[in-house]
Amino acid sequence: MSNIVLKAENISKQYRLGQLGTGTISHDLNRAWAKLRGKEDPYLKVGEANDRSKAGGSDYVWSLKDINFEVKQGEVLGIIGKNGAGKSTLLKILSQVTTPTTGQVKVKGRIASLLEVGTGFHPDLSGRENIFLNGAILGMSKAEIKSKLEEIVDFSGVAKYLDTPVKRYSSGMMVRLGFAVAAHLEPEILIVDEVLAVGDAEFQKKCLGKMKDVSGQGRTVLFVSHNMSSIKSLCNKCLYLKYGETKSIGDTSKIIEQYFNEEIAVLSNGLIPENLSTHNTGDAKFKNFVVTNLAGTPVDTLYYEQGFNVEMEVAVGRDIEKAILDFSISTSDNRFSYTSTFDIKKDYLAVKKGKLIIKMKLKPVLLPGTYSFNLGIHDMSNTGLTLDFVEGIGLITVLDLTEDGKEKYPLGVSLGNLRVDADWEIRNI
Repeated sequence: MSNIVLKAENISKQYRLGQLGTGTISHDLNRAWAKLRGKEDPYLKVGEANDRSKAGGSDYVWSLKDINFEVKQGEVLGIIGKNGAGKSTLLKILSQVTTPTTGQVKVKGRIASLLEVGTGFHPDLSGRENIFLNGAILGMSKAEIKSKLEEIVDFSGVAKYLDTPVKRYSSGMMVRLGFAVAAHLEPEILIVDEVLAVGDAEFQKKCLGKMKDVSGQGRTVLFVSHNMSSIKSLCNKCLYLKYGETKSIGDTSKIIEQYFNEEIAVLSNGLIPENLSTHNTGDAKFKNFVVTNLAGTPVDTLYYEQGFNVEMEVAVGRDIEKAILDFSISTSDNRFSYTSTFDIKKDYLAVKKGKLIIKMKLKPVLLPGTYSFNLGIHDMSNTGLTLDFVEGIGLITVLDLTEDGKEKYPLGVSLGNLRVDADWEIRNI
């Protein structure tokens, strides 16, 4: 179709594990010999899916395997999946930073990519010089780049440092300038990895607004993020990757719901698997997590207006003088809806080496819906170092019916996630 601007056909990417260079000459000779005889590369028949939680029996791993999709002009494609799913590898292939092991990418138009902090920048050149360099790479004339310069600088907010070498920029400044350059130099296809998370909340909102504007102008956007709220608000189509393979592709809301249901860890007997930590230093580790009703019985379903308890166990490997514990609840589109921290305003918690048992009693504030939990422990004596953070565990559903069955949530759709009590004063004059 004429309005398809990007098409991935059977994209696969294979990597060899182990030390760089080990056995590569013999493998290259085997590949060359097979090619001379008109045979298939013998190493395409080996390799395992990229499931990092399991030890493998092969020296080869498929970071991506048989990825097929197409994107039309003006579409915004969201790409989601857990860490290690192959999202960044796919974007590097689409951006022609690396080549696929098999398959091909067909592109109609210029591509601008923001894959990592500082992508496309020469560290010794100033911000101004890098803007012109990036424009030249995209095939723009000096006059065209000049016409966009003021807009780029204004959006990035780095005017004061425009003539300073970018190697002296902070990561936030680098992302600001990088996104401004990529979005304003009018590429037909804009590819953005989750580096926007480096920026502050105001800048992230600004970037999302710009990507909406870009797609509204008929240009195409590919966007990777763990923030499901951003994906849902921006993308009209979504690709869900798991272990390097396409799990599903289609309507954003449906794909996010599938992702949430499949990726949230339903715990067996409250045990938290070792591989669920997104950050872990080894000094502390969440071991158990259980949701119970007020009578102490473990549950995975709650009634509307029902309070509940959570119990956690942490294995602590050393004394922590100033610890912070945080607990949060996320919605089905991965938005935080409730956070409780112990204790950020008072004295920090002193934790001794050994086993830490935590119990919390929560008020009946959750509206009907599906939720998961996030747990964190941090060392504030070491600049807020995260010792362990576990995301997306303990899937729980809040029903629209009260426990006694006499009342229902009065609205057809949950308006928000939390019910907040307030003191109302009403006068009829």
